[in-house]
Amino acid sequence: MSTLAPPGAASTPPPADGASESPPNDVVAPAWLYEAGGERATAWVDAHNERTRQEYASSPDFVRLANDLKSVLDCPDRIPAVADRAGMLYNFWTDADHPHGIWRRTSWESYAAGAPSRADRAPAPTSWETLLDLEALNAPGALPAELGCGSGEHLVWGGAHVLTTGPRAGRRALVCLSPGGGDASLTLEYDLDARRLIAPADGGFHRPTSKGTMTWGDDAGESVIVSADFGPGTVSRAGYPRQVRRLRRGQSLDEAEVLVTAGGDAVAAFASRDPWGRTWLTTMPSFQRTRIWLLPDDSDCPAGTGPARAALAGGAPAGTVTTPDGDTVPAGAIPLEVPEDSLAGVGRDWLTIQLRSPWEAGGVTHPAGTLLGAGLADFLAGRRRLEVLFAPSASSTLLSAAWTAGHLVLTVLDDVASRLEVCTPPSPEPAGAGASPASGTKWGHHWIDLTGAADRLGCPAVDDTELRPGRALLSVSAAALRPADTDYLWISASGWTTPSTLAVARLTPSGEITGMAVVRQAPARFDARGVRVSQHQATSADGTRVPYFQIGRPAPSSPPVLVHAYGAFGKSLVPGYEPVTGKAWLERGGTYVVVNTRGGGEYGPGWHLAGAGAGRRRVVEDLTAVLDSLVARGVTTPEDICLYGSSAGGLLTGEVLARCPERIGAAVLEAPLTDMRRYTQLSAGAAWTAEFGDPDDPEQWAWLREHSPLHLLQTGQAYPPVLLLASAADDRVHPAHARALAHRLEQLGQKVTYFETAAGGHGGGTTHAQQAFVSALTHDFARRHTRRGR
Repeated sequence: MSTLAPPGAASTPPPADGASESPPNDVVAPAWLYEAGGERATAWVDAHNERTRQEYASSPDFVRLANDLKSVLDCPDRIPAVADRAGMLYNFWTDADHPHGIWRRTSWESYAAGAPSRADRAPAPTSWETLLDLEALNAPGALPAELGCGSGEHLVWGGAHVLTTGPRAGRRALVCLSPGGGDASLTLEYDLDARRLIAPADGGFHRPTSKGTMTWGDDAGESVIVSADFGPGTVSRAGYPRQVRRLRRGQSLDEAEVLVTAGGDAVAAFASRDPWGRTWLTTMPSFQRTRIWLLPDDSDCPAGTGPARAALAGGAPAGTVTTPDGDTVPAGAIPLEVPEDSLAGVGRDWLTIQLRSPWEAGGVTHPAGTLLGAGLADFLAGRRRLEVLFAPSASSTLLSAAWTAGHLVLTVLDDVASRLEVCTPPSPEPAGAGASPASGTKWGHHWIDLTGAADRLGCPAVDDTELRPGRALLSVSAAALRPADTDYLWISASGWTTPSTLAVARLTPSGEITGMAVVRQAPARFDARGVRVSQHQATSADGTRVPYFQIGRPAPSSPPVLVHAYGAFGKSLVPGYEPVTGKAWLERGGTYVVVNTRGGGEYGPGWHLAGAGAGRRRVVEDLTAVLDSLVARGVTTPEDICLYGSSAGGLLTGEVLARCPERIGAAVLEAPLTDMRRYTQLSAGAAWTAEFGDPDDPEQWAWLREHSPLHLLQTGQAYPPVLLLASAADDRVHPAHARALAHRLEQLGQKVTYFETAAGGHGGGTTHAQQAFVSALTHDFARRHTRRGR
């Protein structure tokens, strides 16, 4: 589905310079720890990093593990993820010879030649054409100073937008690069014919380093749509751009046309151009709410004229209007009147609305989690003829949706295992009846069955906690290959012990799969012989069932168990092949457990909202119920459990560590939130108050304090060993969160291991060597500090 939703947490504000003023009795870490690049903070980090290297990296076993994991990440026969652009397949690739990566492309014929062997032929190596080598790009003098980040940080790949229309199709691209791997980035225009970046002085588009994006703004490549820091008043408190402009070739950013400016209290503004040439403007009053407008002059959509446009413009001359909510948009922009907390998407002629809360339309109240479909032109003109395309159940929710030229493909989670459904809209009415799609015919529906490669089928249940034993525990997903004009799909499938398979398939006019062919199949990266995959359920404090996956070999005695949880932002933890965890943990006899707490999206919007705000106690209760279930079932003991969480999962791990340390033997917190008193003043935290609460509101702080690990630690309480991981380049979750917790634990006389990378941002290391080191440290720490691993 061409989604009109915010781009996640892709842009965040700069780190705070210090801790905020604190209320009475607050726990305060030294202000200098909050200075990301401060001299004293750097010395503190360096000392802790050296101590960690001495304790871990000097071990021969650690070195072997790190090398093994780097080999897994560098493996030359892993599946190269590709995107079809103007008839060529593009890929960004890293390996031992290209540690910072190369951007490359190949033809369909060459890519298909590398498919798994058939009886009639053997696979042939794919012939790749290198377009940009980041190692060479970062060499001294390779990039003019006025185009770089200006701070000496290594530029990390951030993606590319290849122009797919007009005379420059396949010949020009916008390349995004990130200094140090953070969310801040710069964009440069690239000439695919000449294999070179085009300097602004030579007419190339350029977005200086800031949070934001740049995408193509027209078919000919003569304009771009830019969100960025344009100066005072154009960035929100959360650090996201509040303004989007259309920059035409030859203009400066100051001369660019302003398309939308979000209200002063909004989180962000952005714009997107869909595969059918329409430009959509969006503002975000909060992280879970959006307001959307269509610019009709950019499209041949019938909604470009008629009552919908007249209703908004009111006959006003060209210019801008300011909405009652404080957003400024062009006078002719047409509002998309859907609930602000819904997720809207568009196909060529259709609109989809995925509800996060109940919505009454046309006399019918549709529950949260429902996906509705409507003719786009009809809807924009005020007609509310909606059809239910997906209705949630107690066990199922919609994970995602993708449009091809003529079909909508849904990925549905059913007790956290996925399946695909194809929805086929009715044919358009005859031209004489108007341009809207037919309203009197129903959509067609077809299931796609891809369960044959399941981790387990027909295995008997081990105990009465198993959830629906015998079914496929598999993740499948679908993405449109080229939605503007084809019904081809990328289909991928994998499981906890099943390596990924990538296939291409075509949908017939009726929505059935035909011509499905496997184009890549990843080999196994770890020894999974004897590993059993099962799904269980625990009972939380309020009686809610909480599912979790258990992956490991049956053991006569308690194995070390690594438990992974997240529980926020509606993110779902689903089955998938994890070769690093397999190599570092499962292959060495450990058991891996993945927990689906509330706060996630595994059972739809209600599951998420039940764990948000004041309901966050349920997330902690869900996780502790699973920990207790593992012990009650005889899988392990508390001393053998290492709890792992990253980002918001690091917050959850920190909560369990501080509130019930007796339930675990060790904890790993990666890029965590820990200081919930100051989180809104650090990096992107101001955008997350709807998720966690506002600490500046005394009533909310009263319960939010009970979920702030930094404030929950107590003198005289014994805590298990803790590993804290962070990155100085993380401009999404400030490294001060990890530093402050480490400092506090050390004040209390507790065992702490701390490691902070200089680069990598929120997403982890910038090279496979760095990623392998951090992963080896995580798993080696977990093994050393669980009882059975000692």
